[in-house]
Amino acid sequence: MIVIVSGLSGSGKTTVGMVLADKLGWPFADADTFHSQANIAKMSAGIPLTDADRAPWLRAVGHWMDVKIAAGHPGVITCSALKRVYRDALLDGRPAASMIFLEVSRDELARRLLARHGHFFHENMLDSQFAAFEPPAANERVHLVREEGGPQQTAADIMTVLWPDAKTT
Repeated sequence: MIVIVSGLSGSGKTTVGMVLADKLGWPFADADTFHSQANIAKMSAGIPLTDADRAPWLRAVGHWMDVKIAAGHPGVITCSALKRVYRDALLDGRPAASMIFLEVSRDELARRLLARHGHFFHENMLDSQFAAFEPPAANERVHLVREEGGPQQTAADIMTVLWPDAKTT
């Protein structure tokens, strides 16, 4: 199984994804590392990415997933997956993949981004994320999880959503 931890910038995807992967003993990948240098330069300059900019990045994320799935190996990967078309690209044809979308208030996202240093995505780009954002619809293969109570609690909540009959403590 591949678990995709998604959400807007500042939602805690990376931290929660790392905690989840650690709890499961699975490999972890941060989709930010699959961005091209050109994409990173754009975001570092405060320029939002376009769908065309994101297409090769999403293919790279999908490739990482496909390699794991083909080998029969599990994994946890983070990816913003802001639009339905992105989520569909990652999930369609991959029944071994599940997506979690972390729900965090806009005020909390802004607070976190202001406090974050050394990352190419800056707080002033949050508006561009909300402009592109399409909340997951009820008919998507996406589980919504409220990110609250810290990364450990959120990872436990994800495990409960994915495996409701399993003990997660």
